[in-house]
Amino acid sequence: SKVIQDLAAEHGVQQQRFRQEHEDCILCGLCVRICEEQMTAKAIGFQYRGEKRRVGAPFDKHSEVCRLCGACMYVCPACQLRCTYNEPDKAVCGGCLNLSPPCIEKDGFDDMMCYMGPCAACEISEES
Repeated sequence: SKVIQDLAAEHGVQQQRFRQEHEDCILCGLCVRICEEQMTAKAIGFQYRGEKRRVGAPFDKHSEVCRLCGACMYVCPACQLRCTYNEPDKAVCGGCLNLSPPCIEKDGFDDMMCYMGPCAACEISEES
């Protein structure tokens, strides 16, 4: 994403340390932290170690504790350009297996699903 590229240029990063496969995730952990600390859900987390490390739901299955609030997408720096909502087949966020194209459908969310105010999913839907 543009944000990541700007940060890398600002800090003089010229070469990636890990091989990047199919996603834009930079493994910053913001999505994991907001899910655990703000949403108190722990629906996603880090899996594996080293270059196989990634973010995902436990056992790569739909997490029963996921509120579908969209907070993980809201804080994700790589998601800012990726989730455009106008290309449903490309609108899947990094490691979150619980959200499928399109990322957010207003009808599927409720303001009471989140402990954030306003619900991150609703806020994103209103912007698009």
